[in-house]
Amino acid sequence: MPWAVKEEAPVILPDVVNHPPHYTEGNGVECIEAIESSLTTEEYRGYLKGNIQKYCWRERHKGGTESLKKAQWYLDRLIQLDEAQKG
Repeated sequence: MPWAVKEEAPVILPDVVNHPPHYTEGNGVECIEAIESSLTTEEYRGYLKGNIQKYCWRERHKGGTESLKKAQWYLDRLIQLDEAQKG
């Protein structure tokens, strides 16, 4: 009887691109925020650019589309930083 079957709660997977759970373990602070606060603006820009290159470089061999999404995430941060400096 289909109506007698107990429905399972949907499994909610972590967002491994925008908020990987292991990045806030222990203290609740996002790693990216700690890095940003410890660097100058120019150093932080370089950090973002390096991560963009890293994820684009390895997408064919590790991560595929997920790596491209991570590169986009860092690019979005770089764009936000650039717009904040101009605005």
